[in-house]
Amino acid sequence: MIDTLIEMFSYTFLVRAVVVGLLVSLCAALLGVSLVLKRYSMIGDGLSHVGFGTLAIATAMNAAPLTVSVPIVVLAAFLLLRISENGKIKGDAAIALISTGALAIGVIVVSMTTGLNTDVCNYLFGSILAMSKDDVTLSIILAAVVLTLFVLFYNKIFGVTFDENFAKATGVKTGLYNMLIAFLTAITIVLGMRMMGALLISSLIIFPAITSMRICKRFRSVTICSAVVSVVCFFIGVVGSYVYATPTGASVVIVNMTALAVFWIANTLKRREAI
Repeated sequence: MIDTLIEMFSYTFLVRAVVVGLLVSLCAALLGVSLVLKRYSMIGDGLSHVGFGTLAIATAMNAAPLTVSVPIVVLAAFLLLRISENGKIKGDAAIALISTGALAIGVIVVSMTTGLNTDVCNYLFGSILAMSKDDVTLSIILAAVVLTLFVLFYNKIFGVTFDENFAKATGVKTGLYNMLIAFLTAITIVLGMRMMGALLISSLIIFPAITSMRICKRFRSVTICSAVVSVVCFFIGVVGSYVYATPTGASVVIVNMTALAVFWIANTLKRREAI
């Protein structure tokens, strides 16, 4: 096993991928707890479709994918939040509205320019080879921004997650902090798409949060457990992908599914013993 890890990390592109992947997994897990509790977890899936559309357009324009995608996906997150708050269109309908529209635009642009080439398929399903040196640098900077803002505003995020009306009554600017959550989620989604793909990136948000909730009950403990589960599952998934030559994104999801099953069984056994 040690020899396998030494061989694996002798490749520069794998080191870059693991570093970025661990940071993105950590960011996604921390935000995922709030999104799942607010019943807004599918925002990741919706924004990933927007990300695919922007990445497709960037590829067609020969522009830097992350530079183009980040601001557009952030704007889409704010728009999605505003539409949901309007009340005329519910959250799930708003996500479907924006995500399918962006996906359709991306497919049209791709079909009229580059066609369904390898780069576009990488955006859909992810590729560990997709991270360039510039992508890694930008990803590390943005991930650091996400983690810093989450830690600084942890108490406010906790407030708007559990009881938004009470938080608003106590003077918390709930709209601002909901926008902050949407902003951080949008950045995380774009960073993770290159490796996990548009179709699988939302798993990094949903699985660790749901898994940790099987055992932990307090918000802080769920958040910490979710972060640990996400990072460990990603690392095991990448190693398994290298050893068995399987797609990285799918391998990470399979490991997360296994972790969820283990935690679920452990919770069931714990309840039976309590009875």
